[in-house]
Amino acid sequence: MKRIILASQSPRRRTILELLHIKFECCPADIDELFLAGEKPRDAVRRIAQSKAEQVRKQVESGLIIAADTVVVCNGEILGKPGDAQDAFNKLSMLKGREHEVITAVCVTDAESGICEVQDETTRVYFRDITDEEIRAYILTGEPMDKAGAYGIQGTGAVFIEKIEGCYFNVVGLPLKNLYLMLKSQGVSLLEV
Repeated sequence: MKRIILASQSPRRRTILELLHIKFECCPADIDELFLAGEKPRDAVRRIAQSKAEQVRKQVESGLIIAADTVVVCNGEILGKPGDAQDAFNKLSMLKGREHEVITAVCVTDAESGICEVQDETTRVYFRDITDEEIRAYILTGEPMDKAGAYGIQGTGAVFIEKIEGCYFNVVGLPLKNLYLMLKSQGVSLLEV
């Protein structure tokens, strides 16, 4: 099997790869994840994921690089990671009692050949009408602070969610079906007999 390099330090993305029994190395990309003026969310995550893969490609000689970027979009507004507790409160207040989209782009790049594929996935998430007290208590757990939209579906934040439409793993940060097919197209089959 080809060497696999995860261009992320996200514990959630590492856990997802471990679920698939993929042996991988971490080589986190260090880029500015800023959105360009007028850039659509889908275009932004695709560009950022590809930029992460390209930056890591400059550091390694061989292997398949997996890079990803996730955003939460509510009413056309991109909700990234909160800057502080007040920002987390504002983001979660915006999401309560509403639906929003989680968009994750995944880029798989062969470090040697430069062959690159980028795909994105969108999942609709519906929040119940949470209270300000629940939001404050959740922020005190520390969980929201490193997550787009200020919540984690795989943790305590799951109690806010009524339902989702689409891929659960996409909301966590790495859509598995897409990743599986992208790796397969690059010669890495996870389900070989």
